[in-house]
Amino acid sequence: MNASVANTDSSHRITSIEELEALYGKPLQRSLIKEIDYISDHYRAFIEKAPFVVVATSGPEGLDSSPRGDPPGFIRVVDEKTVLIPDRRGNNRLDTLRNLVRDPRISLLFLIPGIGETLRINGRAEIVTEPELCASFEMNGKIPTSVLVVTVGSVYFQCQKALVRSRLWSEDAKISRSELPSTGTMLQARSNGDFDGAEYDRNYPEHMKKTIY
Repeated sequence: MNASVANTDSSHRITSIEELEALYGKPLQRSLIKEIDYISDHYRAFIEKAPFVVVATSGPEGLDSSPRGDPPGFIRVVDEKTVLIPDRRGNNRLDTLRNLVRDPRISLLFLIPGIGETLRINGRAEIVTEPELCASFEMNGKIPTSVLVVTVGSVYFQCQKALVRSRLWSEDAKISRSELPSTGTMLQARSNGDFDGAEYDRNYPEHMKKTIY
């Protein structure tokens, strides 16, 4: 923690719900009525148009948030209380799955390019490997190893403020990838030089084609 923050007088630290509510005041009524415990037709429309979701989980080692993406509709709405998420090929860290086998709580944040609102689902998830179910999510001839079966606890949308402030979808807000260190550069730095970062970067586009599914 920054020294100036660490030395902040304790009277300026919020440590109770009562202090928090006194500081911010009561929530607007419309921010409460939007939360429901099932997937309405309106919320279903958001889910089925979303090509990207952030999956948040919790486990003994701590918290994790992980991106998931595919063509719109890849998150399948089964009914008002259930959605399915295919677990595509990754790096086998399995951070999300390791958490879920020990703590089934899950939170999803859906984003749709060009849309300011986001949608959130909080619930519980199981990891399912039933062959026919996994096969139903086949993409480019590849079948996901497992499917997350999420039971909805609450659903609500978030207003546009965060995405408007960040200008996330604005063309003139985009930066060139060259302004940041490349994947190969970062891996080489972490390997104490025992890794050819430049070669990795050169080969990555072809590697992506072969391993995306």
